[in-house]
Amino acid sequence: MFVKLYVKFPDSYPSISPPTFEISAPYLKQEQKTHLRYLLENVYLSYIGQNVIFQWIEKIREEMPSLFVKSNEESLNTSEMNHETLAPTEFQDSAIDKLFPCPLITHGEVIVDRKSSFQGHAASVSSVQQVRQVIAELQKNRKIQQATHNIYAYRIYNESNKNFIHDCDDDGEVQAGSRLLHLLEIMDAKNVVVMVSRWYGGIHLGPDRFRHINNAARQVLTQADLIPMNQK
Repeated sequence: MFVKLYVKFPDSYPSISPPTFEISAPYLKQEQKTHLRYLLENVYLSYIGQNVIFQWIEKIREEMPSLFVKSNEESLNTSEMNHETLAPTEFQDSAIDKLFPCPLITHGEVIVDRKSSFQGHAASVSSVQQVRQVIAELQKNRKIQQATHNIYAYRIYNESNKNFIHDCDDDGEVQAGSRLLHLLEIMDAKNVVVMVSRWYGGIHLGPDRFRHINNAARQVLTQADLIPMNQK
């Protein structure tokens, strides 16, 4: 069992901007990886303007024993999933949701290739907290829970600092998260989060899988009207 940390340094690091990072940990559940990202973000806030990579590595080492003890090592479900499209839903079930409703989530069309299927989910967000709400809400869906990979990226414009807050996660599909974030950048998508669920059908797709992931993301972002007109 392992955790891989992929880091990208912006030109303004460390004085102004934080590094962008991806966590690859196939043995961890999505909520555990979300918790680990939250811890790393807090570490950065404690070392703003300083080199934070060593502290991140130490934090991951510190958390790994408890994370893997709690990790459910059920085998991935590689059977072919039903390919029905999920309907857009706004979730407001709990008391917290009534006070801070989850953004409306749009579910895209399903792309099927050699028994693997890909589906995008997207929402308009204005904060990292809303990103977490969207991811948590998607994870409540049993079909999405059973996906082999749930890759996501977000890009939020910070009006006060005139810069972008962004991050991504490949959920074990190495490089898929950074490719998804790059897609948001070249489309000039702002204040959005997009997740692509992949259900592996037992046949390796090679590089085609990245094309399907990006196409699923582009399709749902267009469907939800979350990209500039000149990018459609």
